Amino acid sequence: MFDVYGTLFISGSGDISIISKNVKKDRIEGLFKKYGIDESPELVIRRFFDLIKARHNEAKETLGIDYPEVVIEQIWEELLCSEDAATVKKFSLEYELLTNPVWPMPGLNDLLLFIKQHSLVSGIISNAQFYTPLIFEAFLGYGLEDLGFNRELLIFSYMEGVAKPSFRLFEKAKQRLERMGFGPHEVLYIGNDMLNDIYPANRIGFRTTLFAGDKRSLRMREENPKTKKLNPDVIISKLNDLISILSEN
Repeated sequence: MFDVYGTLFISGSGDISIISKNVKKDRIEGLFKKYGIDESPELVIRRFFDLIKARHNEAKETLGIDYPEVVIEQIWEELLCSEDAATVKKFSLEYELLTNPVWPMPGLNDLLLFIKQHSLVSGIISNAQFYTPLIFEAFLGYGLEDLGFNRELLIFSYMEGVAKPSFRLFEKAKQRLERMGFGPHEVLYIGNDMLNDIYPANRIGFRTTLFAGDKRSLRMREENPKTKKLNPDVIISKLNDLISILSEN
């Protein structure tokens, strides 16, 4: 089971992101102009963050969700006052590509090929939006199932309304894996974040691998009390290292 951003894909922010502070102002202005948005990008983006925060607070208070997730195109639809769902999704995608460019992590193709050739059951637990599955097809030429991922084990935050490090995503994966005949100790979860990945995976009973191959995305969380005394089962610096580990087991 894998994380995506910072693990399988290099990302500009080291995670799925809506951060625009490192993007040239003229590029954001150009995007807004392209879609006929007359308001100031700075104002719209500030309202964007405020609306996400409000939705998070509502979900915590009314639904008791510990780490809420939004559906990003719904946020943009409300902000842009648009009912054109297709255009809003295109805008959302282009905004994400500007603010958080991604690229396959070195060794990704080799790892996925190994997993598929050896018929290993694989899946994803990731903070994500609708465009997350699209990056696999865009860069690797195939959809997630064609790459060998099991449809039942594709667990994305935007589809669940819950984000990592909530145990809910990992519990859902655990239940589905148990129905397939796998106990938690037979599951290996690979991620780059000690809090979002290693902590919940460890608590749910999965074995864990910390991917430390990208300084930009590595999150050790050394000051967090939940991770201070936590150690992953394995630390790797290259995705190809995982092939050796899986071969031995």
